[in-house]
Amino acid sequence: MKFETTSATQTEAVGEQLAPLLYAGAVLLLEGDLGAGKTTFTRGLARTLGISRAIKSPTFTIIREYRDGRLPLFHMDLYRLEHSSADDLGLEEYFEGQGVCVIEWPEFGADVLPKDVLTITIERSAKLDDGRQFTLTAQGPRSEVLLGQFAKRWSNE
Repeated sequence: MKFETTSATQTEAVGEQLAPLLYAGAVLLLEGDLGAGKTTFTRGLARTLGISRAIKSPTFTIIREYRDGRLPLFHMDLYRLEHSSADDLGLEEYFEGQGVCVIEWPEFGADVLPKDVLTITIERSAKLDDGRQFTLTAQGPRSEVLLGQFAKRWSNE
């Protein structure tokens, strides 16, 4: 599934539209360059999950936990693992838990990621400064259902 947003507000709206469809154990992989809008997307998702705290990039902490919403949100940034392994971090406990995992720079933790994931690639638009090109792909049965539900919801907006 591909589509474009035209502003940061609309990029947040993508997260807002996806959040009600999420379930415990959902894993979202966010791909995109620095400044592509990964944290902006996550901010909209978190707000709709009912999380009231400010959403910040977890670049220096690797994992930020937000437990005050409909589902706990575990926002991860694996960029710092570029030259090491995620094996010893215990990320599997998050993936198998009662929350939603949103993972930035997932390629640096590929060795421990679950097989059933929704990958969201965000790229800057060539046409608009604040525009973003989204590409969503699902791997695994639960993520395929999630993507189908989101596609119906987004097309109705």
